[in-house]
Amino acid sequence: KKTYGKKPPAKRQLAEVFPAGEVLADKSQKEWKLGVPIGQGGFGRLYLADVNSSKSVGSDAPYVAKVEPSQNGPLSVEVMFYLRAARTDQIRKWTESHKLEYLGVPKYLAFGLHEKNGNSYRFMIMDRFGRDLQKILEENGKRFSHKTVLQLGLRILDILEYIHEHEYVHGDIKASNILLSYKNPNQVYLVDYGLAYRYCPAGVHKVYKEDSKMCHDGTIEYTSIDAHKGVAPSRRGDLEILGYCMIHWLSGCLPWEDNINDPNFVRDSKIRCRDNISVLMDKCFPGKNKPDEIVKYMEKVKLLSYEEKPVYQQFREILLKGLKAIGQKDDGVLDFGLSENGGLQTKPTQKNKRKAAAASKERSEAETEDTGSPVKKKRSTSS
Repeated sequence: KKTYGKKPPAKRQLAEVFPAGEVLADKSQKEWKLGVPIGQGGFGRLYLADVNSSKSVGSDAPYVAKVEPSQNGPLSVEVMFYLRAARTDQIRKWTESHKLEYLGVPKYLAFGLHEKNGNSYRFMIMDRFGRDLQKILEENGKRFSHKTVLQLGLRILDILEYIHEHEYVHGDIKASNILLSYKNPNQVYLVDYGLAYRYCPAGVHKVYKEDSKMCHDGTIEYTSIDAHKGVAPSRRGDLEILGYCMIHWLSGCLPWEDNINDPNFVRDSKIRCRDNISVLMDKCFPGKNKPDEIVKYMEKVKLLSYEEKPVYQQFREILLKGLKAIGQKDDGVLDFGLSENGGLQTKPTQKNKRKAAAASKERSEAETEDTGSPVKKKRSTSS
């Protein structure tokens, strides 16, 4: 059993490549057939997949299979998250009781072990997704429109409230971990729970404790001040990370982004910006017009204590008021073209010259880690 505070092994074995047509039997003995490999993460491989039949798995397959050597840890942690916190019936009940159109937590379908060439592998079957937001950001001048950023914030708040209520925090919210639905480009899903942390097992919150051996865990650009200090992740950290993401997506920059190889510099910069949020706003939005809702959001995060349960609706109301202030509403439509940015002046960024129209023809599968996105420092977690 892995616990926070123990470093993961320095080197993990990568799964061999399985041929298309390989059949895997899950714990209930249901069979799944693999298609072509579509990606490779830090610990395993990703394949198109479908229920086993006489047909080959085509490019329109509705599922994916994540496969990793059984001695690796993240996939078993991820499966435990889904079994404890994200079963289909749990998600359905929550969505209905909270009157949500959908909840952006992936649906877990199956898990099993597979033997091949004397080696043992774990696998998990999940719904297939579309592109990740990091790719779209890079095609879009590294910014999203004001409306889209606030709507993404609202959807992710829904997700965080759900996983927090089920004893987990994510700890690594970023564009490359947010995927579009395969069939509905207006729906986004937060993925990668292989390093999710069970902050409140059996309803007992972890205590605040700084551990120098665990300093700076997560993706350095976005990770929380708590994580910089080696403190186990908690709810306020997830909300802080989301705040940094929204600022980055809206302005195209973060004050510390040129110094990410110096984690102490990044930590100290975040502490200064937390203590004086106007400094953060001035650096990212140098014009007179600042996104007032982002200021209020970050001020509210600042007030949260380590073990405090956030009032998520208050954070949502801040973002909804931000939409109203720019003459928009939460209509559920995500526009990833960089249209009007609500009059915000931001630092200029280099526009990516690839045309979005050409890129949209590609079905780039999203759970790979070769996106050029910020790289996280791996942490082990409670399972």
